Amino acid sequence: MKKLLFLALAFVFLATAAQGKTLKMALDADPESMDPHVQLSGGMLQYTHLVFDPLIRWTKDMKFEPRLAEKWERIDELTVRFHLRKGVKFHSGNPFTAADVAWTMDRLKKSEDFKGLFTSFAAPKVIDDYTIDIVTTEPYPLVENMATYIFPMDSKFYTGTDEKGLPKDAIVKTEYSFANQNESGTGPFTVESREHGVKMVYKRFADYWDKDSKGNVSEIVLTPIKENATRTAALLSGDVEFIAPVPPQDFERLMNNKDVTTISMAGSRVITFQVNQKRKPEFANLKVREAMIAAIDNAGIASKLMKGMATPAQQQGPEGFDGYISDLKPRFDLEKAKQLMKEAGYEKGFEATMIAPNNRYPNDEKIAEAVVSMLSKIGIKVSLKTMPKAQYWDEFDAQVADIQMIGWHSDTEDSANYSEYLLMCPNKETGKGQYNSGNYCNPKLDELVNKANVETNKAKRVALLQEVERIAYNDAAYIPLFWLNPSWAAKKGVDIEPVVNIMDFPYLGDLVIK
Repeated sequence: MKKLLFLALAFVFLATAAQGKTLKMALDADPESMDPHVQLSGGMLQYTHLVFDPLIRWTKDMKFEPRLAEKWERIDELTVRFHLRKGVKFHSGNPFTAADVAWTMDRLKKSEDFKGLFTSFAAPKVIDDYTIDIVTTEPYPLVENMATYIFPMDSKFYTGTDEKGLPKDAIVKTEYSFANQNESGTGPFTVESREHGVKMVYKRFADYWDKDSKGNVSEIVLTPIKENATRTAALLSGDVEFIAPVPPQDFERLMNNKDVTTISMAGSRVITFQVNQKRKPEFANLKVREAMIAAIDNAGIASKLMKGMATPAQQQGPEGFDGYISDLKPRFDLEKAKQLMKEAGYEKGFEATMIAPNNRYPNDEKIAEAVVSMLSKIGIKVSLKTMPKAQYWDEFDAQVADIQMIGWHSDTEDSANYSEYLLMCPNKETGKGQYNSGNYCNPKLDELVNKANVETNKAKRVALLQEVERIAYNDAAYIPLFWLNPSWAAKKGVDIEPVVNIMDFPYLGDLVIK
């Protein structure tokens, strides 16, 4: 009897220990909010995958796997039926049902950042508590892709008014809102505490539905460290066990450290500068825009500043995406750039302003400084201001500068998404062109993107998206720099390889610490 009792106690001890790991993590910034719909950005989506769950999600090899939806099938050309998982609870204790999916989709259409993604979607049809039809207004080839961005929210928790008498479902970017400071998702972690810019603590949700997950992390302590050297030092000293991104200048050193695991993979986040053609009349001149592209040695930036952890780009989507065109080559040619400025009537140059973040992308401030130096060689004197990510996006939205940096990872893992947000004519009603601070506008490009978004024939869709990329290339619609290779580093024993992915949304609910 004593032996059985001992074995039982030992089992309980081991089970408790297996589920009792704390992950100390340092990222270059922490989430801007606790509201998953307040901002469409990589940092916010990383947070959302911790606290909420999507209907389906991408696997490491870019296929789809069930999450809150157990299975799905196309009913007709406009309808995909999703069968939802039963027995799922929100962090509040409320049960998850199809009504929460419908409520969430309605809220997504009210979000300034997300509504552009959902313009092709009609109101969903709730069949019963665990069945919902997602309906599009026209044939749409990316319903599954979009389902990876439907993270059902707790409709009961977010309905009504808060103690201040304000609506709980309000989407507020920078000021107080209930959703900015409270959460109720179905994800593997709850938010235990949050001091923005200082520390964020996640706790494992005891009633999490995914009992098959092998993840054994019960607590995550996130410390935002924007300085590259400090983030690396924190890993090497043991203050943290997982960092991202890895500073390019430190990657080789960490890779050769026997106590550290490093991972990098070819990425799809394109880093660009947008030039505001409405704010700065000179930028409305095609030859000026061509000159700026020719003056910037983006291959040199990728090689020297990024230490090879980036791939020079001349289009938005990388190789493997439907719109990729292999013959679009780099255009760096300083003498040609000077000649183009002369032909444009600006041989003596002019002045311009630029903003860039200093903690959003690896080496973002140094990249901006390099571009300023390169533009000076063709007479464009740029006044640069950099700032933390927490301040940057409000300034970006306000279009306070003539030249603005932006990086974009396709939310749908598809070429059209870049153009929908970065190149289409800005339209506040539809959300298209939401991040087009250059105010580039070509109705032909818009027409092609819209056609591609209803074309279910693969070959025809590829041709449409390639034409979009060629138009943007010929129009010098933006200044392309490179595709960023996502990178991570962790202490040995923190098994990050199975949970990191090209989207840079680590599935930390499945992380195993040995």
